[in-house]
Amino acid sequence: MTRPYSGLPASDFNFQYIRYEKSGYRATLTFNRPEVFNCVCGPMLREISEALRDVSYDDALAVLVLTGAGERAFCTGADLKEQQTFLERPRDYYKWMADFIECHDRLRNLGKISIARLNGIVVGGGNEFNLSCDLAIAADDIYIRQVGASHGSVAAAGATQFLPLIVGDRRAREILFLNEEIPAAKALDWGLVNQVVPRAQLDSAVDALAEKLYRKLPEATRYTKQQLNTWRDFIWGITIGHARDWLTIHNTAPETHAGERAFGEKRKPDYDALRAAEHPEYFWGAPFKACPHCGAQNLPGDFKFCGNCGKAL
Repeated sequence: MTRPYSGLPASDFNFQYIRYEKSGYRATLTFNRPEVFNCVCGPMLREISEALRDVSYDDALAVLVLTGAGERAFCTGADLKEQQTFLERPRDYYKWMADFIECHDRLRNLGKISIARLNGIVVGGGNEFNLSCDLAIAADDIYIRQVGASHGSVAAAGATQFLPLIVGDRRAREILFLNEEIPAAKALDWGLVNQVVPRAQLDSAVDALAEKLYRKLPEATRYTKQQLNTWRDFIWGITIGHARDWLTIHNTAPETHAGERAFGEKRKPDYDALRAAEHPEYFWGAPFKACPHCGAQNLPGDFKFCGNCGKAL
């Protein structure tokens, strides 16, 4: 009889956006969109959650390895093409964020040890997946970077919460304010990763660490992880709901539109124009003007003509 809380063979899952494999005591979950630098979309997030549930249920598993397909990227965060669709319907971003939060909740509360195998660049939300893993091993030619303040968002789905705990307050501020690339060697020095090895040795280093973790008592390991998660759970619990709502509402802001448009056009946002705007929260001024001709309300303050009847205001 099949037990309801036991794992399934990896081959039972028909995933399209991730690869999921099991071998002995180890599961490997791979972001599998190398053509777009392994960025995450909604369907991928839901697949990740399903795989993580299975890892948690499978008593034969002791270690999860999280990595990216190919050699260019571990994960580069949210799929900007998908995110641009949320500019029209911000409420859909609220739903997407629920999937993102569920992934991280399951990853942090897996009951097993997770290793981030950083095989390529780690950008934005990709670093938040790195931070949600217990340990990390990086190839020596990768870099880590947060980009929110440069591209119209806030890295409040793990980075703002966990970076101060991992690298210290001042370094966290440097990472989140400056958005500069952090080479692997600096990432090791700052505590963002546990090991840096030549790319050719990445798999053997992960194998060796996984073997060491397997030779530990499972319940004692699980509870040690629970205790270690105390401060993460605390700061996550009091911030993530606010972040979800704020990011959803801010999706309508000119900053967000400008940042995502600039990214799509492969240029930097016009920071001078954004700072010089008289009404930075609105595209064409606060919507409090009324048309004296047709009575239309809530017209942007900078409009010279009515958007309803076309007459001069």
